[in-house]
Amino acid sequence: MNNSDTLVTDFRDNGAVVIRGLLSPSDLALLEAGVEANLASPSGRAVVASPDNDPGLFFEDFRNWRRIEAYERLARSATIGELVGRLMGAAEVRLHHDHLLVKTAGTRQATPWHQDQPYYNIDGAQTCSLWIPLDAVPAASSLRFVAGSHLGPWLMPRTFMTNEARWFPEGTLADLPDVDADPSAYQILNWALEPGDAIAFSMLALHSAGGAAGLRRALSLRFTGDDVSHAPRPWKTSPEFPELDGALPAGAPLRHPLFPVVWSRS
Repeated sequence: MNNSDTLVTDFRDNGAVVIRGLLSPSDLALLEAGVEANLASPSGRAVVASPDNDPGLFFEDFRNWRRIEAYERLARSATIGELVGRLMGAAEVRLHHDHLLVKTAGTRQATPWHQDQPYYNIDGAQTCSLWIPLDAVPAASSLRFVAGSHLGPWLMPRTFMTNEARWFPEGTLADLPDVDADPSAYQILNWALEPGDAIAFSMLALHSAGGAAGLRRALSLRFTGDDVSHAPRPWKTSPEFPELDGALPAGAPLRHPLFPVVWSRS
């Protein structure tokens, strides 16, 4: 694995880092079994994020750790928990949710530029997602980040296929920049990955990804730290947490069984 001090500095400054060799072969076998079980039995939250005329398929599913043992075991891994805690500078790490993203071979649908946190039900700066691919991912199909974008501002979340503002009302957040129109104006971070590698990034980091020439299966484990609080929205978040209605007030820490502690500093 990379030098942890360098990772912490790069994560703080850039909002995204690559971690080589995070998962062992046994971890990868566990993850593959979990992903295949998830694909064989999707949850009611599963969505297809590619159009009918796409020769491939972009499949997503959310919040399956309670029924997919492999996801929970990875999320509770001491190695992952300590790493995420160091990156966020947090004394306690909670799992917010898991997110499966699969692009089959030949998928044209790109993942447009966006930040993740505006889709969610949380406020706070100590956030970290681990994007863990099962398959080798060339740079063209991997995640791309605008370095430093995790420092803000929040940008308007939109639907991936139709570009609609279904979360924050139109005009209430800054519009997304057209990064692809002039990529030289930004510091773009992009890494090819091998199985076992991962990318850690802030939930506010602006990122995108291309289509997939080959199969691209990836699990994102999304974590929060000490300063993150519940931010209920008057619209359906992605993913949604209806169990929190009336149970966790606005501004409350995420102390709820839906968000288990996976690591704490002793």
